[in-house]
Amino acid sequence: MDQELQPLDADELMGFSERIDRLSDEDAEWVGRLFQECMRARLREAELLEGQGGDKGDSGDSGDNGDSARQVAGIPAFDAQMAQVALDAAEWLKTLWNVGYMGAGSFPSQPRTAFPVIGLEDVLNSSLFARIREGKRPLPFPPPTRNGLPWHDLVEGPSESHVVDAELVSDGSGDMIGAIVEGCTDWQIIEEIGRGSEYVIQYRGKGPLFRLNLNPFFSTLQRQAPQWERQIRIQERAGVCSYHLVWPSSSGAPAREIPLPAATWERAESEAAYWVAMNHPEMYGRIRFEQMTPD
Repeated sequence: MDQELQPLDADELMGFSERIDRLSDEDAEWVGRLFQECMRARLREAELLEGQGGDKGDSGDSGDNGDSARQVAGIPAFDAQMAQVALDAAEWLKTLWNVGYMGAGSFPSQPRTAFPVIGLEDVLNSSLFARIREGKRPLPFPPPTRNGLPWHDLVEGPSESHVVDAELVSDGSGDMIGAIVEGCTDWQIIEEIGRGSEYVIQYRGKGPLFRLNLNPFFSTLQRQAPQWERQIRIQERAGVCSYHLVWPSSSGAPAREIPLPAATWERAESEAAYWVAMNHPEMYGRIRFEQMTPD
């Protein structure tokens, strides 16, 4: 039998449920129904195989036949949604441990000696867990915080400008060395634009640059436009598109092409941004991605 005609194993089949969650609502509806029909067919096939090979009569009927069939098919007794929740919770806890993502009351420095105690309120109020449940990857470093809570929207939300409560921090000689924005003290001053009123700042030297405009009545924090451009190469074969991030080499060597696990342009942009965050955190949020198609 050709390799393309080989049936998917249980792990591959269950892996599609995670991809369905990332589709648009319109596509997820019909793809999800098709996936459910495939699952029913696989379960029915397992039941028939068990009935033929079992020693419980010709029909193979027994009280636990359904669970046994699921074991034969490699499919757990709980549904795919519950499995996804378990996977998301594992990703959440791993991020809390590796990255130190909690915001107020946690410290991102290594090493950690004891895992934080997690209660129901932490689960319900965690913006990180909500982010993972939406199918978005956690950043490999803690984002800025607003009143002690992770502020993802500031870094990657649609709004570029926010009204904030901010003040500057100076050293003994009066030079401005940092800023406090919405209770977060980890903002660094990159450039002074207007003496005592306008500054370019960045959070811990990672992520986008922001213009802080100080005002006696209200201050604003505006995310700056991307400074660099990188190309994502799109290649289509047999109706399927693949995406590669083209990353130039600083040594004069040919540019690298990083494969992106994506089936759509939107997903490719997200995966490219995540790769930048992992490998060049100082450039995260400061790159505009362009489509590159073969001639």
